[in-house]
Amino acid sequence: MAAPSRKFVFLLSGRLPSSFQAGQCATRRVPACLCSQHAISPAPDTTEDPLKPAGPDFIESKEDFKWVEKLLPRHRIPPLPQHTHYPTPCGWTPPRDPPPDLPYYVRRSRYHQIPVYARFTHQGSRKMTVIQHIEGDIWALEKELQEFLPPIIGRLPGLTVNEVTRKIFIKGLVLEEVKKWLLEKGF
Repeated sequence: MAAPSRKFVFLLSGRLPSSFQAGQCATRRVPACLCSQHAISPAPDTTEDPLKPAGPDFIESKEDFKWVEKLLPRHRIPPLPQHTHYPTPCGWTPPRDPPPDLPYYVRRSRYHQIPVYARFTHQGSRKMTVIQHIEGDIWALEKELQEFLPPIIGRLPGLTVNEVTRKIFIKGLVLEEVKKWLLEKGF
């Protein structure tokens, strides 16, 4: 890497006036001066012991870590909020305790909501309902949805089961109906 910079210095020095040619500069030599053929490196500081490790450039404070904890993502679901009556004014209902005795379980999201979402693809022309966080026998849930949805939408529902991501995709927007149905089941 030193060769290209030296070549650069020589190219520039050829274009400079003759008084600025290497070795003829009237100014004192400074590190990386264009008029010198050899760059002068600053002298190393010899007052410090080279075998002694350098001290840290930071201060560890355990009192201030409480502010950092607020920025870190939660790895567990926070405790359920307690209310005097259910459903709350916004319509939220806690899951049934004990959970329903079914071969599958639909786990709530980290904010205690039913994990049923709308998904729009193909620039909004394809509308789908997605059920997430399914644990257990996903095919039993799909079979029950096949029985529940035809009276609501008036046709056989287009269901797609993704076993790897544990999601069920329903063709069409039946968001509120599926949420209400899952709440009635106790999820």
